[in-house]
Amino acid sequence: MKTFPMFLTMTDRSVVIAGGGEQAAQKCRLILKTDARITVLAPALDPELADLHAAGKIIWDNTAITPAHFAGTALVFIATGCPGVDCALHALAKQAGATVNVVDRPDLCDAITPSIVDRSPVVVAIGTEGTAPVLARQIKTRMEEILEPRLGDLAAIVGRLRDSAAQRLQPRQRRDLWRWVFNGPARDAHKRGAEREAAQLIKDAIATGDFGGGETCAIAFVGAGPGAKDLMTLRGVQRLQEADVIFYDATVDPQMLELARRDAARVNIDQATLGAPAHPLGLLIAAAKQGNRVVRLCGGTAHISQGDAGALHAADIAFEAVPGVAGAPITLSQAI
Repeated sequence: MKTFPMFLTMTDRSVVIAGGGEQAAQKCRLILKTDARITVLAPALDPELADLHAAGKIIWDNTAITPAHFAGTALVFIATGCPGVDCALHALAKQAGATVNVVDRPDLCDAITPSIVDRSPVVVAIGTEGTAPVLARQIKTRMEEILEPRLGDLAAIVGRLRDSAAQRLQPRQRRDLWRWVFNGPARDAHKRGAEREAAQLIKDAIATGDFGGGETCAIAFVGAGPGAKDLMTLRGVQRLQEADVIFYDATVDPQMLELARRDAARVNIDQATLGAPAHPLGLLIAAAKQGNRVVRLCGGTAHISQGDAGALHAADIAFEAVPGVAGAPITLSQAI
């Protein structure tokens, strides 16, 4: 990645927009969705910006622009519509050490405005490092279709109940709870407009600990298939994203591990068992007994021997095998 995606806290911070026309108005519309203080630098304002200024939603400064105008800002947008003026203002802003976005000039941008899907507090930002904005808009359209319009309201309910869940449930239970919330009856109720019912379902689940959390410990043997990250099965990806601990070996492409949660522990089983008399299965059972969701990731397809299955049953460990995608090539004659 040439750019790093990150969400910035904007409360009580200053954003400066240089320009008084349509380009500047577009940036104002975007930043007005945040809690930032907006200052527009321009000798004159178009009607939309003038209305925002009259309503007290933005500050208008029509004095001669100097580096001091950009000092201490969270972000600077330069959008005058004149390439020469934009370049000159970019130089002034950089003198002040500002983080700058110049409209339609990715070569002058420290930060690039993404395409945004807003279900606040759920926000999806889509970027192509300035190379293909049309593609970013296409992806945005798909995401708008996938995420129901009121999803942010459900996330806000969850946010209000997080402290209650933290007081009553262990970390593993909380992960199971939130998985249940976003994949079960609470989300279904919220989708049909029954917000109070959804909230009550979540409160009851927190109070009783009864939300279909599943086995107290489980191991998934996941086949990585032929090795390409995009050929992992959907269930395999799901198990990786649920896992607390992932055991893998040399047959697994490290790119596969990028599909897992960032906070999941990753254990190279070849290194972990080096010089150790214990069977690798013992490491998996020990991790599962600690209440972790465990994944054993291996190249090809997943296979559990009768001996391993017997050991898992004896240890009272719930387990499953998630096969990988078959990697046999199809020849031209076979395809015809």
